[in-house]
Amino acid sequence: MKQYVELCQRLFETGVWVENQRTGKRCLTIINADLEYDVSDGTLPVLTTKKLQWQAAIAEMLGYLRGYTSAAQFRAIGCNTWNANANENSVWLANPFRKGADDMGRCYGAQGRDWRNPEGESIDQLLNVYNDLRRGIDNRSEIMTFMNPGERDRACLNSCMHTHTFSVLGEKLYLTSYQRSDDLPLGHGFNQVQVGWLLMVMAQITGLKPATAYHKIVNVHVYEDQIELLRDVQMKREPLPLPKLKINPDIKTLNDLETWVSVADFELVGYQHHPGIKYEFTV
Repeated sequence: MKQYVELCQRLFETGVWVENQRTGKRCLTIINADLEYDVSDGTLPVLTTKKLQWQAAIAEMLGYLRGYTSAAQFRAIGCNTWNANANENSVWLANPFRKGADDMGRCYGAQGRDWRNPEGESIDQLLNVYNDLRRGIDNRSEIMTFMNPGERDRACLNSCMHTHTFSVLGEKLYLTSYQRSDDLPLGHGFNQVQVGWLLMVMAQITGLKPATAYHKIVNVHVYEDQIELLRDVQMKREPLPLPKLKINPDIKTLNDLETWVSVADFELVGYQHHPGIKYEFTV
């Protein structure tokens, strides 16, 4: 939480106003942020200065790992974050590659589980990383990326947290996650949880011990219509102790994550938080 508060302070002190071409709104913006989350003892980096829907954050990442490409699939597992981008984005609605209602296109899950090589063959990035990690292999290229420049025009949204690099030292698993764009009041809280959760769950199914997650962000911003709530409400609240994530010990393989696991298999112990804040969401 201290890192999040310091990032907010830095944004307000040094941020530059930028007009976002996609949304037509002004954003207060800074470039480059590096955060670290030690999850070795089960601590999950969840915001406490507002109530966070952490279950939906986990459900979203679970959907990515399953290769979901439809907002309907995400809704079915308890995540509604893709409804607007799949169905209300005017640019995507006019895109000839859109297949119909709820279609998200070739982003996130499509790339992580079904990357296409020049011959049109499917590459399962996550499965390849998983197979290496459970054998204790780290070839310095244990990477799953959701960003495919050749298919950016076939997705409703460019992947924000786009690349995850896993590293093994002894029996410890590390994760470095790269994010191109960070909506600090809204998306950031989700992304913090997802980075910590991804490291912990991948460690569990590969027989490794979770260590530190490194969260690297390029563009950090707050939209003009979000500033008052962030500055005058959320930042004036005292951070509370971070909770611990308890993962169902029966989750042992990637196949488990793909088939029967749900958000009910994750329990957040000791989550204390201030009331929720309804920030404006920009499609």
